[in-house]
Amino acid sequence: MSTTQQPALDVTITAAAGTEVKKFMAAENVDPARGGLRVSVQPGGCSGFKYGLLIEDDAAEDDVIVEQEGYRVFIDPFSAQYLSGVTIDYVTSMQGSGFTFKNPNATGGCGCGSSFTA
Repeated sequence: MSTTQQPALDVTITAAAGTEVKKFMAAENVDPARGGLRVSVQPGGCSGFKYGLLIEDDAAEDDVIVEQEGYRVFIDPFSAQYLSGVTIDYVTSMQGSGFTFKNPNATGGCGCGSSFTA
């Protein structure tokens, strides 16, 4: 498989989010040299698009790969157009904990925080 190394995509993953990604990868026995976090944008959600996060064993052939410290991020070409400039964080509050997205490309959103309009 020849994974495409495309120009760097401006995606920021905070240290807190990176720590959680590494924990999930270790729990699923994913080799950080090959596997990583898939970040995707899918049609749906209450605002038109929704984010997806998934630990995967390997990149797809046409993925943009963003190297991080100790893991890799995989982004498919469709999602890449919506993710440039995005910051992914992991927050813990009294309401719970989870990944959050700050997307400068979003023109709208909803209360759930995982759906947006572009």
